[in-house]
Amino acid sequence: MRYLPLTPDDRGAMLRTIGANSIDDLFVDVPAEARLPGPIAGLPNHATELSVERQLSALARKNMVAGEVPFFLGCGSYRHHVPASVDHLIQRGEFLTAYTPYQPEIAQGTLQMLFEFQTQVARLFGCDVANASMYDGSTACWEAIVMARRITRRGKALISAGLHPHYVSVAKTMARFTGDDLRTALPKLEAATDIDTLIDAVDTDTSCVVVQYPDILGRVGDLSALADRAHEKGALLIAVVTEPVALGLLKSPGEMGADIVVGEGQSLGVGLQFGGPYVGLFATKEKYVRQTPGRYCGETVDAEGKRGFVLTLSTREQHIRREKATSNICTNSGLCALAFSIHMTLLGEKGLRGLAGINHAGAVGAAERLARVPGAELVNDGFFNEFTLNLSKEARPLVRRLADRGILAGVSLGRLYPGVDALQNGLVVAVTETTTPEDVETLAAALEEELA
Repeated sequence: MRYLPLTPDDRGAMLRTIGANSIDDLFVDVPAEARLPGPIAGLPNHATELSVERQLSALARKNMVAGEVPFFLGCGSYRHHVPASVDHLIQRGEFLTAYTPYQPEIAQGTLQMLFEFQTQVARLFGCDVANASMYDGSTACWEAIVMARRITRRGKALISAGLHPHYVSVAKTMARFTGDDLRTALPKLEAATDIDTLIDAVDTDTSCVVVQYPDILGRVGDLSALADRAHEKGALLIAVVTEPVALGLLKSPGEMGADIVVGEGQSLGVGLQFGGPYVGLFATKEKYVRQTPGRYCGETVDAEGKRGFVLTLSTREQHIRREKATSNICTNSGLCALAFSIHMTLLGEKGLRGLAGINHAGAVGAAERLARVPGAELVNDGFFNEFTLNLSKEARPLVRRLADRGILAGVSLGRLYPGVDALQNGLVVAVTETTTPEDVETLAAALEEELA
């Protein structure tokens, strides 16, 4: 609640009931030297709600508003247009229920939405089944790795150099406690992906191969041969999709043989929001369904033959014995999953393909223009809505200078891979339907000045 509802008389009655004369009596066991002598130094005194609102609004005005400047940031979080109807619908009472329905069948609106969400994700990823979402893409990626270990009973995971470094970092952190052997590498500023290298590295000790599609540099590779090689050696292929809009044009990982497909759903329905909360996507083959983390909602009929929805599987430690649980993840990102599902429903298959086409066409135009800037070399020979430039100068300070000029030029690889000299000049540029030709020209002109 926003305000304490108790009056001084209420507090006095409570103190009398427990035999205390004042609130200070509640702290008599705390030594005097451990108590604060007065207000905490440096913190302002209390203020009225109106005063606080004015002060925080003034601070907020110091931020750069993404929608008011040329915006080319990506690398796993993307600025797309979210229809106003999404925010309206997610607040309706049919859906706005507790984030985890502990008596799930009562929350039919929530269960139906999650059932539709699962169907959409499964179709998007080209898989048999999808769960009712995870926390975010990075934790979904880790859950896929440990799921592969349960299935194959092996502990070595080959991780593509093209996997987002934040996803790699999460996996490494968790592997410290599980003992998984993660084989990782750094990307190279070249057009080719490392799929051939991964194919050569798969052996009979490999539990899984993890590859991002498109990868951190925006490159798109065919996963079919890698899937065949993994299966030949008894390993699983895990595909990571950080930009689900791409699958409106690209062949889905499931169609190319991926066993588990995970990703980040932020692109659809969920704004950037300073980095979260986001929604993790997780899909797989039906034969692995009992090894997956999270929850599954299913469709059935009630005693009267009416359509209804149930919580079909829930292999988490809140519902079953801890040693039988597949994960300690205890919830799903319900509100963000709802926003994702509503946005997908509003688009439909035709709309998603159209949106993807607009993104790709805009990115092609931007890449062609920026590649003409002296000192800016296009790394990719194929991409969806994101590509990498190899600049003649270090990218990170250049991005900072352009931000000071009101241009969010992209994500420098020096920021993602600090201390890696070979990547310091790399700049990843993302283009969505919110990017205008004027934005691209503004960035191109600014790069020409900076790289001259």
